[in-house]
Amino acid sequence: MRPPFRFPEDLITLRQAWRQTYAELAQAPAGAGTTALRRRLIALSGTLCTHPHWATPAAWRTGGVELRRAAHTSVSAEREGAA
Repeated sequence: MRPPFRFPEDLITLRQAWRQTYAELAQAPAGAGTTALRRRLIALSGTLCTHPHWATPAAWRTGGVELRRAAHTSVSAEREGAA
């Protein structure tokens, strides 16, 4: 079994912010003025996709799924620590 891959902390933080913004947008009622949330989501998406981490060939092999798992694991650990 290979050791777990470590993403840069700023990339994990970006993914967490993206996830939070997406959740807020999904919970907003229709016609609630979601322009700011949509713009934030677009900006975060662009920043995620152009992060310097993805410039290395090996980074693409770890993929976005691993990043989502890392961001989710980080959020779960923070919640357990706060309890």
